[in-house]
Amino acid sequence: MAEREYEIGTAELEVLTVLWDLGPATVRQVMSRLHDRGRRVAYTTVLTFLTRLEQKGFVRSDKSGLAYVYRTSVSQARVRRSRLRELVNQLYDGAAGPLVLQLVRSGRFTQEEIEELRKLMERLDS
Repeated sequence: MAEREYEIGTAELEVLTVLWDLGPATVRQVMSRLHDRGRRVAYTTVLTFLTRLEQKGFVRSDKSGLAYVYRTSVSQARVRRSRLRELVNQLYDGAAGPLVLQLVRSGRFTQEEIEELRKLMERLDS
């Protein structure tokens, strides 16, 4: 089955990232974590983002308690793949090679990441 493309705004992604970090959380818990990260948003704004994310299928809510509890329904890895594919299409006409070369030229890598890149290159070579 083909992977669904996920359209998500930057602010929505911030809220989704909080849920990935925290796990299931209430609106107030999400808002508090955003405040801890320097992002001042109102309770109603966070609720709006969570409602949109639920409508788009990114989160589910449990409405059985006093406060709704929201949890992610898509993995962080899946959203990253989708967003990266979108970036490659927008900036590199769908060709991943130029993006990888640009990242390698301008990025900093740990020894572990360099070793992983070597292993990937060896696998591609064979």
